[in-house]
Amino acid sequence: MDAKGLMLKRTILIQLLEAFASKRATKELGYYLTVTSLDKIGEGKIREHTGEVMFPVVFSGMTFKIFKGEILEGVVHKVLRHGVFMRCGPVENVYLSHVKMPDYKYLPGENPIFMNEKMSRIQVDTLVRFVVIGTKWMEVEKEFQALASLEGDYLGPISEE
Repeated sequence: MDAKGLMLKRTILIQLLEAFASKRATKELGYYLTVTSLDKIGEGKIREHTGEVMFPVVFSGMTFKIFKGEILEGVVHKVLRHGVFMRCGPVENVYLSHVKMPDYKYLPGENPIFMNEKMSRIQVDTLVRFVVIGTKWMEVEKEFQALASLEGDYLGPISEE
């Protein structure tokens, strides 16, 4: 491949990455994380009104989609009286209701927490292992929301030791 061909491939790859980044997520595939390979570049076609050259491409990529029944880990970013919000990968809103945290009680204050009788705490920045009990695609925001539960074995705060 000559230098011009390499520059063309690089330009196409940059355009693909920009398009990939702006798309964010789809209901079918989940969140777009990265392009892993550019497999084929088709023949360029000139657009009539703009003069731009359009190249069909075949590529592979990595996505992240959250599913009901999955066991995942998330970091708490907001504690409310009725539950906590966690981040899990690109998913910003995983909600864990106090109803789905057996044995945990809400303790209000400047830095509110949930705590159980064994002194296990769920607070901002706590890493929590949970099971996904439901997901919802938000079309306008192009993002997923999820409901979580701690009802099951080996679920709850994870100690960082």
